[in-house]
Amino acid sequence: MAVLVAALGYFVDIFDLLLFALLRKASLREVLQVQLAGEPAERHDTILRDWGVWLDNTLQMTGLMVGGILWGVLGDRLGRLSVLFGSILMYSLANLLNAMVADVDPAGPLGWLGAIGLGTAIRQYEVLRFLAGVGLAGELGAGITLVAELTSRERRGLATTIVATVGILGAVAAYFVTQAVSWRVAFAVGGVLGLALLALRVGVVESGMWGHIRTHRNRGAIWMLVWPPARMRRYLCVVLMAVPIWFGVGTLVKYGDVIGASLGLPADQKPDPGRSVMWCYVGLAMGDLASGLLSQWLRSRRKAVLAFHLITVAGMATYFTLGGRSQAAFYAACWAIGLGCGYWAVFATTAAEQFGTNVRATAATTAPNLVRWSAAATAALWLWIERGLGGQPGAAWQAAVIAAVVVMAVAMLGLLGVRETYGIDLDYEEK
Repeated sequence: MAVLVAALGYFVDIFDLLLFALLRKASLREVLQVQLAGEPAERHDTILRDWGVWLDNTLQMTGLMVGGILWGVLGDRLGRLSVLFGSILMYSLANLLNAMVADVDPAGPLGWLGAIGLGTAIRQYEVLRFLAGVGLAGELGAGITLVAELTSRERRGLATTIVATVGILGAVAAYFVTQAVSWRVAFAVGGVLGLALLALRVGVVESGMWGHIRTHRNRGAIWMLVWPPARMRRYLCVVLMAVPIWFGVGTLVKYGDVIGASLGLPADQKPDPGRSVMWCYVGLAMGDLASGLLSQWLRSRRKAVLAFHLITVAGMATYFTLGGRSQAAFYAACWAIGLGCGYWAVFATTAAEQFGTNVRATAATTAPNLVRWSAAATAALWLWIERGLGGQPGAAWQAAVIAAVVVMAVAMLGLLGVRETYGIDLDYEEK
């Protein structure tokens, strides 16, 4: 039951997390229609990209980082189930409200929103993306921690692989929903799906391992992740080894329309961001299943991650060398990047296995959300390098290549500092 609920919960989590990426252009064209009307048509894609980076890579991802700390500490102090219920309630309500953003009449009954700076649809959008990010931060870490603690050490990797693989398919479902309904209805669907899951979670039991330490004073002590220094290095290395996942998804794929044009694709072949994300997540689902099984077969988390780092390098090389030949080749390259970045299941499992029961939820919840937040840093790195190239033709893809080299080098160095945890006993505490 715990595996089923965690898998479906992560499915809805990814569904809601990717909604903005899929609806970025459609929603912002409506919300920013006055601003766009005053700009030449050739500037529209750049304006939509910059707002997309701000709302998604910065605000939503910062919300994920803040929520990762909040829900992680609560998961260790109040229990894994409390986070599963609280986080999904928060992001479901945020998405329902996101479906209703609109400019407010100062003289109307909602005129008070203008007095607190929320009188326009775009300001409401900003706040709700941040709040949705805070809510979305708790789902994966709490689910993976609960499943890891309820299953045997031999089957732990298989259980978490099921959770991640089913969850990743939420992005594919989101793509087809956004193709069938308007952007406002899509946000409402995401919110309703989350609320529907609350009823299913009633039958899930709390972790017995957490029950053993529920009265201990040092549970959820986030400072224990940064002291002593050796534990802090281990934690940072866990985070760094997964940074390519959200660089690949958050920059190369989400902004494929801009990079694809820079690679030389003509206007009539410009990639659709939603379809790029969909094909990437098909690859991610396949990669998550394959990486989880590979880690079980090799009896090693580290070797499985290294193998997928190399596949990610190959996928990025395909993206930059063949992605500019045709739209079909670009989508195939997005799938290849997704396949290589599909070690999220092994990463999430490793994050939970690296630390004791008293800080396990804190580590397993904050680490994935720091990785997600890294999308803001890597996107900023990409834009900074692009500006440094002087806006010359091809600057967008050239800057992305340089950023990709930096990201992959950092991730491989991070992997060196992660200890092997396959099959270890999780019933212990950090001192």
